[in-house]
Amino acid sequence: MANFESHNHRGGRDRYAHNDRNDRHSYRDRNRDNHGTSRGYNDRRRQERENPGVTVEVGQRFPLTIKRMGINGEGIGYYKRMAVFVPGALTDEEAVVEVTSVATRYLRAKVHRIRKASPHRVEPRDSYADAVGGFELEHLDYPEQLKFKRDIVAQSLERYQPQGFRHYDLRPTLGMDDPYGYRNKAQFQVRRNAEGKVEAGLYAERSHDLVDLATCSVQMPVTMTVMRAVVAMLQDLDMPIYDEEAKSGIVKTLVVRAAANTDDVQLVFITNSQKLPHKRELLERIASELPQVTSVMQNVNPGETSLVWGDETKPLAGADAITEKLDGLAFKLSARAFLQLNPSQMTVLYAEAKKALDLQPGETVVDAYSGIGTIGLSLADVAEEVRGMDVIPEAVADANANAAANGITNAHYEVGTAEDLLPKWIMAGFRPDAIVVDPPRTGLDATLIETILAVRPEKFVYISCNPSTLAKDLVELTHDYQVDYIQSVDMMPQTARCEAVVKLRRRQ
Repeated sequence: MANFESHNHRGGRDRYAHNDRNDRHSYRDRNRDNHGTSRGYNDRRRQERENPGVTVEVGQRFPLTIKRMGINGEGIGYYKRMAVFVPGALTDEEAVVEVTSVATRYLRAKVHRIRKASPHRVEPRDSYADAVGGFELEHLDYPEQLKFKRDIVAQSLERYQPQGFRHYDLRPTLGMDDPYGYRNKAQFQVRRNAEGKVEAGLYAERSHDLVDLATCSVQMPVTMTVMRAVVAMLQDLDMPIYDEEAKSGIVKTLVVRAAANTDDVQLVFITNSQKLPHKRELLERIASELPQVTSVMQNVNPGETSLVWGDETKPLAGADAITEKLDGLAFKLSARAFLQLNPSQMTVLYAEAKKALDLQPGETVVDAYSGIGTIGLSLADVAEEVRGMDVIPEAVADANANAAANGITNAHYEVGTAEDLLPKWIMAGFRPDAIVVDPPRTGLDATLIETILAVRPEKFVYISCNPSTLAKDLVELTHDYQVDYIQSVDMMPQTARCEAVVKLRRRQ
């Protein structure tokens, strides 16, 4: 299983190409293990040595029964005792599969034909659901999606086996009444196709072949309305679109973010240079045709890079940020600031975090990986003091501005990592009663884990967006902390992603 995960390109908080933490893998990093390339040939030779009598070729077909689903939403079956990973296949289905790549200890395959379908299989709303990432479970009915997400937490715990894991209280996943139209942000790559037409969408799985998305059922409708209108403008104005092969052109990526509880919409052009030809005409059309757009920004990210965002962001029209309102608080969102993609479930997630933390008057709390302060500021009405940190300066500026705008005087945020700032604060005499962490998919830094175990705050809540790194981190954390329960929350329906709130209690 470790080999499978290492080849599966997943990073940051959002597989669906939003990449808020700048973690998109480059074209050169994609897997090249099919159709006779050197990696595939070498893996087959190793397979012959390590699995005598088992020789499989790309393109070979055979019947397969799916025994379970893996943590990335793929079906898993076994061919001559070798694991076979099949995207789009469901537990207990019988299918004829076609091998797409051969590795030393496992195979990848695609469904050629389903012989016996699962009773939980449904027709995806999006025709491209099997072509791009972010729709791994759209063919699975929603109640079963929720069960699956609880199960992947259990799978991760079984793999890493933190102390007492077999007795953890794994609570049923909290889902949505309507698991569509929830994404508040669309981040689409922009390219010209062979006919010269401007397209915007997501890369096909395991490639840099762009799939143009005219519609998207999981996006808030306004984000797609703005996205498609801007694509038409780029076409009409004959804007210079970035070409990966030639490493030329200007417009690389379009980002549209909508505030669910205000009328604000922000549009960001991510460009290859400071220049933006036809800027005046473009901004005039946006103002005329898209009055819902209240902020237009440009982010400069020059050259060939695996990162989506560059370091420089500048305003083009309207405000330099938009405002979202959550649970009675107003939050300013600059272009690069992280915010959960599902606003309605975000309130569920944070309510669960507050409940698990059970903060009492007079207690101090550290909000690690704070973003724009959404979690910490929601605790400020109870806490004596809230301190938080983030590595993105704009997010920290937003967090402090959000505290001031909401009249909160007992919360303060600094730029830096939790593993650097927390020891510094401790040395200065600040000892938190509670800590809440909401790390990226890579999990907690090892130094931060050491610091937490040294400080041993009585109350500790871990908000995870990756069950695998959560389980791995719990191996160390459970030396000093006991897991009271894990509450999974479905922040991203139709995907294999699962968030979880973990209530930890310090051992006496």
